[in-house]
Formats: sequence, structure tokens, C-alpha cells
Amino acid sequence: MNRNRLLTGLAALVLAATGIVLLASPAQAATLTEVTNFGTNPSSLRMHLYVPNTVTARPAVVVAVHYCTGSGPAFYSGTEFASLADRYGFIVVYPSATRSGSCFDVSSPQALRRGGGSDPVGIMSMVNYVLQNNNADPNRVYVTGASSGGMMTNVLLGDYPDVFKAGAAFMGVPFGCFATTDGSSWNSQCSSGQRNMTPQQWGDLVRAAYPGYTGARPRMQVWHGTTDTTLAYPNFNEEIEQWTNVLGVSQTPVSTDTPQANWTRTRYGNASAQAPVEAISIAGVGHSLPMAGQAAMAIEFFGLTGSGPTSPPPSSSSPSPSASASPSNPNPGTGGCTATVAINQWQGGFVATVRVTAGSSGTNSWSVRLTLPSGATISNAWNTNRTANTGAVTFTNVTYNGKINAGQFTEFGFQSSGTAGTLTPTCTAT
Repeated sequence: MNRNRLLTGLAALVLAATGIVLLASPAQAATLTEVTNFGTNPSSLRMHLYVPNTVTARPAVVVAVHYCTGSGPAFYSGTEFASLADRYGFIVVYPSATRSGSCFDVSSPQALRRGGGSDPVGIMSMVNYVLQNNNADPNRVYVTGASSGGMMTNVLLGDYPDVFKAGAAFMGVPFGCFATTDGSSWNSQCSSGQRNMTPQQWGDLVRAAYPGYTGARPRMQVWHGTTDTTLAYPNFNEEIEQWTNVLGVSQTPVSTDTPQANWTRTRYGNASAQAPVEAISIAGVGHSLPMAGQAAMAIEFFGLTGSGPTSPPPSSSSPSPSASASPSNPNPGTGGCTATVAINQWQGGFVATVRVTAGSSGTNSWSVRLTLPSGATISNAWNTNRTANTGAVTFTNVTYNGKINAGQFTEFGFQSSGTAGTLTPTCTAT
């Protein structure tokens, strides 16, 4: 067993996180709380829970799983999931591994079957605790994680497809890729990207975790940097092969776009924001995900950005996690909706995230109009249709985000060349 390479790479991730990840800024009254005696826990995991000041009526649950050498509190403070929970009203569970090296068990036979024991059973106890004690919605349970946590994301979706509705794995490997039978927790063949199987073989590993299960399978979003040498980049494509097979969709992407420079996103099965499988490759990046804004894309993939808390959280917790330059510009608009915009600007281009909030009557459809500065040209957009790429542009809803209940919101975005300047959107709803 040799963890040195993984631990070294992930220690670098912890240090790098201060420069590449927006630290969570939860509301002051909400704190991370440790929960003990939460249920069956064969591997003595620790549980930390973050419940925002204000949650939705039946909040969703997101399990956020840390990397090797990490902990639940470190993942809480070093990622954006808590600030996103403040914004959208869901609850976050942060498990902590307690064994030497603080890696999660994704390799033992016990971990790779439903109810087999080890870490997945302890994490399921955490989920059940929240469902029973926080009035959470059992139909909206999700999991995400980085490195060891990304591997655990794959494992939990395989072991408990009836519990988790979707997962987002940062720098993970396919379910079963790390499997060992000699008591070791390290699989060099898998970590180096040399375990190459057919999609059917990968899918069979998942199906064997819960024999006889015929229900719906969770959707999957996978992320990887092309220069990752800790959990090598070929694992990214193996994950795509596995989950497209499990979900019964083609391995040929339905759509391809670039949410940001050097990011390539492919969707499989359909082109919606909640496609069966979504994969994002980050060119020139190693073992250092999630980067700023990526957690927000995971939460969008889960479908948790379409409605916020039942009442607004304090203003200190509500800035857009994708905004790194100019603030939102509220405009009351006409016809029962408002639009705000947040800008992530870099030299030569920007990404705009636009939030559409329904008035007291709600909306069945909406349109947002804004004028781009001279020299700005839209290269791609998501969750919206548009009438032009330059000058005065009207954005309209797509099929799945036109209806917004009163006081709730949806978001769309676009990437453009040039400088954003001051964008002033106006919103019209019907």
C-alpha cells in the first residue's frame, strides 16, 4: 500500500485552495456543527452538519466529501458549498474519515456493495439522520466530493442508487476502479489511469453493487484536469463510459460548449442543464479541483438553483458565487419579474450570470433584454435562448425554466469576448 503520491498531491491541493477557491461565507448565525451518535457507523467516521439560517420548506441534502489528508471542516471552509447552501436553502453534510491518511474506503469489498459496511454505511447513516431530524426531502439527496471524495461519490451512487439522485465527482475514478482484495486501499493501476475496461464492464461493476435493482439511476457529473498526475486523466473518460452505460445513453455527446476558457463541457443523453451525464475537462490543470465557480455548476447540475430559500438569507451570505468583479445590478423590470447580473471578468472576456426572479404572480415565461458594450461578442450561453450575439440582445427561457413561482428565481449565463462594463438587464414575464 502506497499512499505517498496521493497524500503529497492532495496536501498541495489544500495549500493551493487558498488561491483558487472562494472560501465559504456563511451567514453569521449559521455554524458548522458536529453530530455524534447519528447511527450505524462501522468505520468511526465523524459527521459535521451545516444548516443555513433559512432553508426551503423541505430542504435538499448535499453530502460533500473531502480529499485525503482533509476533513469535513476543512472541506466546509475551503469550498463554496456552504455559501451556496445559504443562497439556495439546502443542507450540507460533511463526513470526515478518521483512518490514517484521512482517505475514504473506496476499495474494499465491503465498501463496494450496498449495506456491506465500512464508510458508505456510515455516510448513509448521516443522510438518514438529516432526513429524520431536519424535515429534509428524501427525493432530493445528492453527493459531491474531490479526489478521495470524488471516488466516494462514484461509490455512493453505485451502492445507493435509490437514495442519491445525482452526483458530482471532482478528480475521481470510476466505481470499482480502486477495488482491492488484499486489504490495501491503494490501486496503482487505477490511479495511473491504466485500468481500461469496456463501458459494459464498467457498468456491470455498478450494477453488481445492488443486485436486482431495477429502479431509476442517479445522474452523474464528472470533472478532471488534463494534467492530473495523482489520479490520472484517463479516469475521466472511463467514468464517462461507466455512467453513460449505467444510464443507458450514447457515449457520443449531445452538446459541447466552453463555460470558461480552457473548459470543455460535454453532455450525454440530452443537452439540458440536468443531463443524464455531464463531463467537464479543464485544460492545463492538475489535481486541484474544485476551482472557483465549479461548485456552483455542480449545484446547478443537481437542479438546486431554480428556487431559493422560503425567505431571503442575510445579505452577507447572498453574493453570486460566480461573481468576482462587478456587483449585481438590480432592475425592477416590467411584467412581474426582476433581473440581476453578476460578472466574472478576465482580460479579453467575461462570463455573466443572470438571475431572473419572479414577482408576486410568478411567471410562465420570461425574457431579459440587455445591451452589450461595443466589441463584446457572445460565444456561448446556457439555460437560455438568445436573439443575437452583439449589441442589444434578448434572452428568453428554455422549456424547463420558464415557470418560476412567486418570489423564486432561475439563472442563465453566457460567455463573451471583450469587456462587460455595466450591464443593465430589464425583465418581462408572462
